Amino acid sequence: MGGPKTGPSTQGLQTLAIPVVCILIGFLGYYSQWLFWNSPDLAPGPLPTRQTAVFNVLLACVWWTYYRACTVDPGYYTFPMGTSASAPASPSKPGTPGRPSKPPGKGAPRWCKKCQAPKPPRAHHCRHCGRCIAKMDHHCPWTGNCVSMQTFPYFFRFLLYTNLALWMLGVLVFQRLANIWSERHLPAYLGPTLPHLIALTIVSLVCAGTSMALLVLLVTTARGWVLNSTMIEDWEVDRHEAVLTRLEDEGDRDGPGSDFWGADGNSGQLAQHLDRIEFPYDLDVFANMAQAMGTRNPLMWFFPLAGGPRISTTPGRGLGWEWEENGFNDLPGLWPPPDPEKLRRAQSGWPGAASRIATDGEASYYADPHKYETPEQVKASFAQRQAADIQRKRAYLQTKTQRSEILAELEELDGLGGGAQAGNYEYDGVPVWTNAGGDRLWDYGVDEDVEEEDIMQQQQHLIPVDEDGADDDVPIAELIRRRKVLTREADG
Repeated sequence: MGGPKTGPSTQGLQTLAIPVVCILIGFLGYYSQWLFWNSPDLAPGPLPTRQTAVFNVLLACVWWTYYRACTVDPGYYTFPMGTSASAPASPSKPGTPGRPSKPPGKGAPRWCKKCQAPKPPRAHHCRHCGRCIAKMDHHCPWTGNCVSMQTFPYFFRFLLYTNLALWMLGVLVFQRLANIWSERHLPAYLGPTLPHLIALTIVSLVCAGTSMALLVLLVTTARGWVLNSTMIEDWEVDRHEAVLTRLEDEGDRDGPGSDFWGADGNSGQLAQHLDRIEFPYDLDVFANMAQAMGTRNPLMWFFPLAGGPRISTTPGRGLGWEWEENGFNDLPGLWPPPDPEKLRRAQSGWPGAASRIATDGEASYYADPHKYETPEQVKASFAQRQAADIQRKRAYLQTKTQRSEILAELEELDGLGGGAQAGNYEYDGVPVWTNAGGDRLWDYGVDEDVEEEDIMQQQQHLIPVDEDGADDDVPIAELIRRRKVLTREADG
């Protein structure tokens, strides 16, 4: 979807975003002044020297901060020579030599298959920039750049000074509109000309629309600044809350079709073991704001010529590599929370899929190293699940046909979660969760294919794989999904 932050969803329109912003700044900033100077009948007339100076200083700050938001590099991770030669080892059985070391409470090191390098916490692979971005918030087409740890201060200052300039322009326009309204009973020849009235109306409408959009953008950006969260992390929080709510609802329902989403029958197990994970990076207001701006001096936070934080050049240590946590969780390194859809596929009994599924910290909750020791046990487990699945689907279809199409549109069917609040699942080989606003990670610029492959690679050593026959019993849907991933990697 397109929005004020993510911009137009059409790729062709995104290339026009920066020229449109420049034209908009020029129109509202300079055409409005020309209109005030050349329309003496628009009382109170031309701008006085003081107002002109203040307004143009704000415009200069807007241009400078916008230039910096567009041109400052979102950041590179520098790795020692040979780090990106190959991905981490992934032994087929737990306890075998070569397994990557893992601190208590943390998952295996994250790995980006496209960058062929480790992926630090809070980093995501941007499909536009073509690399992993530190503390990626979203890719903003209005600046043609990622809003990240390094670019956030410039992006926030641009929004701040743009809103200040728009508010000042709004006051100037309102004064002239109010004067026209107060003199509406006078003869028309005593007031401004028709072209000037039309021009003032256009300026006022464009100013009002832009002000509302950028005010929302400023408020949401300031919220993320104060809470030390990004749009992507807010999306992950929403998904985690929706998962907990849906699993709790499924656990409370005993009717037919209540476990329809968990076709393998594992929803009950997930509901029992899936714990709430608190967002770990919200420290306190001042610490959050100082961390985002790269300085503890509040005066420098808003100074248009100030800089911002930089990624540490020491691999694995310092800014961009390590993030302080608030200690609300029992163990560090549990974020992002588990994705139950990937966990279901990991537990579904297909060893080839289980070797590729898990989110940071989740495999330690759910992986069972001794669940499938022989092919006979795999087949018996599949037959059991298949019979139970057929019964569940029959019960679900029977329940669904008993309701009218209108009621089915208005009500929440059993097992379908909480509508927009609980998220939607779109199936194109793999499920994709969308939040209440209809946004998925793709809308924020994240390369979802790389993100999923990273998650799968991250803890594949925690789930045993029978390499001799891992793909013998893999379902068609899983094979199609793998082929799509390989095709996208080849095209990339």
